[in-house]
Amino acid sequence: MTSFTGKVAVITGAGSGIGRALALDLAARGAKLALSDIDEVGLAQTARAVEALGAEVKADRVNVAEREEVLAYADDVVAHFGAVHQVYNNAGIDHNGNVEDSDFKDFERIMDVDFWGVVNGTKAFLPHVIASGDGHVVNISSLFGIIAVPGQSAYNAAKFAVRGFTEALRQEMLVAGHPVKVTCVHPGGIKTAVARNATVCDGEDAQTFAEFFDKYLALHTPEMAAATIIDGVRDGHARVLIGWEAKVLDALARLTGSGYQRVIVAAVRRFAPWANTR
Repeated sequence: MTSFTGKVAVITGAGSGIGRALALDLAARGAKLALSDIDEVGLAQTARAVEALGAEVKADRVNVAEREEVLAYADDVVAHFGAVHQVYNNAGIDHNGNVEDSDFKDFERIMDVDFWGVVNGTKAFLPHVIASGDGHVVNISSLFGIIAVPGQSAYNAAKFAVRGFTEALRQEMLVAGHPVKVTCVHPGGIKTAVARNATVCDGEDAQTFAEFFDKYLALHTPEMAAATIIDGVRDGHARVLIGWEAKVLDALARLTGSGYQRVIVAAVRRFAPWANTR
């Protein structure tokens, strides 16, 4: 894929953060956009911004965790644009809490959005992406789809699952000879509202977690993340790492195997304000 001009791109979670930045970047490159989010206010703001850039846009409230809703949405998008070339499964949420104290529903909620939302979006649009003759599926995993972190077991589970699902899908497209490239994206610390909107276990302080993330871990802008993703799509990369910290920790996991876990535990014990409050 050498040009985005005239391509129809579907972006979930487009109401803010990386999703909004992807929409703006792709609009500037001449793409047509199908945008969705459950945040109707944020979605409307994104739609107005891309329309101001001259992009053709279809904006809809969609809950990616609701399969039938996503399947119907895919039909609507194809009916509107006539084709779909790219799908960016970006919508996601977070939960901060350890396994011992998290409820089953906490894991289910994260998996429903962060994993099943990706599966739903991929399955719903894949036949259309294949039919386009020049397709690309982009699934947003995380740095936490490469390394595990205490207190992020639900998020880790979903993002590791996205990674496995996406890497298998890429191989299947190659084996079948379909005209579809597949990219798995692993952002590091991006300045989005995910941490501020995260749920926490009973007794945990959501504000402390959000402030720690914003101050120490949110290192890169959504615009930088979007540009890196789109460069990876243009170049057909199977994996896109966003941020120096993602590259460093990916290398650490590759070099040490499970040994990286000792480094993470030491760092969390020293720096995470919630780690020693029990």
